[in-house]
Amino acid sequence: MSLQLDTLAYTNRLRKLPPEHKLIFALTTLAIALTTHPFVQILIAIWMGVWTIVYAKIPAGIYFRLLLFTIVFCLTSLPALIINGVSINDLPKVQLDALYGLSFGQFYIYVSHHGSLQAWAIFTRALASVSCLYFLMLTVPFTEILQTLRYLRFPVLLTDLLLLMYRFIFILLNTANEIWTAQNSRGGYRTWRIWLKSLAILIGQLLQRTLQTYNQFSLGLEARGFVGEFKVWHPRRYYPQTRYIIEAICGCIGLIGLEFWQNAGIFIRI
Repeated sequence: MSLQLDTLAYTNRLRKLPPEHKLIFALTTLAIALTTHPFVQILIAIWMGVWTIVYAKIPAGIYFRLLLFTIVFCLTSLPALIINGVSINDLPKVQLDALYGLSFGQFYIYVSHHGSLQAWAIFTRALASVSCLYFLMLTVPFTEILQTLRYLRFPVLLTDLLLLMYRFIFILLNTANEIWTAQNSRGGYRTWRIWLKSLAILIGQLLQRTLQTYNQFSLGLEARGFVGEFKVWHPRRYYPQTRYIIEAICGCIGLIGLEFWQNAGIFIRI
């Protein structure tokens, strides 16, 4: 899955746009998503989906599968905000907040109105924020993000650490996949007991091979005279398109204006 996502980042329709433009656009919409109301956040999620699926031509199945991870994670954590419980003696204090409830002995379990609003706000904010990050992840290769960070004068140590982490994540996933395939072809996951034994072997082998790979990588850097900074050549063959720039600017201004209009409406009602 990770290799497929990296391939999409190199082959999408927005590949020729300058990465700094996409980075600024994604961070701007992310900032708007973190400071606005749920209605604006839903519009951001839809708008970023249009950029990712329609403009970048990322397969809709992959995009919605990624969003499903976020939705499932939220659905498993939000019930703690929605469902509350109090002693039966404190029932009069929560009657205005309870949408629906049941009594269990000396306790009263109810669905909180305030908690439901809070959960909905968290869900929409998470969905909008993740949509912005998915747009960046699916349209800009990670190496170009690092190049942009260096261009913006980020510390070299930070970008080098990010590059090493990115490389070793792929090495780790590839090694784990090879070991799992070898074990599965030999029936290593037939029963629960064999499954646990095979998983323990996989983790042990993964740690051992990762340390070996790290040692070989370190020796390779020393043999090539590494002096503390990774030099990666990258041609800047990007072509800004006025249409996308205008749409991004007008869209962000429209979202901010809509948020101000909502705040004004709320203030007037209050």
